[in-house]
Amino acid sequence: MNRGRAAPPSSLLARIATGLDALRKSERAVADFVLAQPNDVLQLSIAELAERAGVSQPTVARFATALGFSGYREFKLRLAQSLASGVPFVHQDVGPDDALEMVGPKVFDRTIGALLDVRNHLDATRLAQAVHLLAKARRIDFHGIGNSGIVALDGQHKFFRYGVPAAAYVDAHAMLMAATVLGRGDVVVAISATGRTTDMLAAAEIAREAGAGVIAITASASPLARLASVTLAVDVPEDPDVYTPMISRIAHLAIVDVLAVGVALELGPALVKRLERAKQTLRDKRVSEPEA
Repeated sequence: MNRGRAAPPSSLLARIATGLDALRKSERAVADFVLAQPNDVLQLSIAELAERAGVSQPTVARFATALGFSGYREFKLRLAQSLASGVPFVHQDVGPDDALEMVGPKVFDRTIGALLDVRNHLDATRLAQAVHLLAKARRIDFHGIGNSGIVALDGQHKFFRYGVPAAAYVDAHAMLMAATVLGRGDVVVAISATGRTTDMLAAAEIAREAGAGVIAITASASPLARLASVTLAVDVPEDPDVYTPMISRIAHLAIVDVLAVGVALELGPALVKRLERAKQTLRDKRVSEPEA
């Protein structure tokens, strides 16, 4: 299978594509077959899939378990549901010979498709847990490295207006030091496309040991997801092609927006007055429009 090709528009297939590195070699053979022929898998018994993938039946069972399912039957049921709810956008890669008028539609379609997929599979229970943690937080730290640092800064910009001390750490050393002074009632929002950055994992572990809550916005099968108090899964397979921007960044920004709105609703009328005062301050700094 060509792993450079975008995975089909399914959250489960996206999880498999982003979690290939965490699988054993034999399990990866099963993953490659599922990604290449997901519709065929729905018609195959565990013995037939094992034969087609060139592995043993226990390997197929371990593959399903590694994804968090009780067994092959549950895996097939979830695969069928995911394929049925796929987004109506064809993910096409931008090629070096594409005319400029094709670049816009391809980039937009890929981004819209990814956002719809994340929206359709956002876990409402986990979202409520994350909102509750943030609404009660004594302090909120946003952690992000590289592209995720942009999202962390956006989170800090949104949440400091709520009257809660909020900071963004995009430097690995500062992130680790900040985690050491956290305690109960504090919350870290850890943002990572892969969930495998060593400094991010170390900071999250330090924060948890100190008693702070950790909300991870990351790939569902990642080490960071397993470390977090609450994980908001964003399974967006990134196109390795140099022409395509990181779509996960857009999805992460949208999740931060959802959290900000959710916290505002939970905090209630008192926050509305605070936000209105902030908006009025900004209005006072604007040049008035000329009269017609």
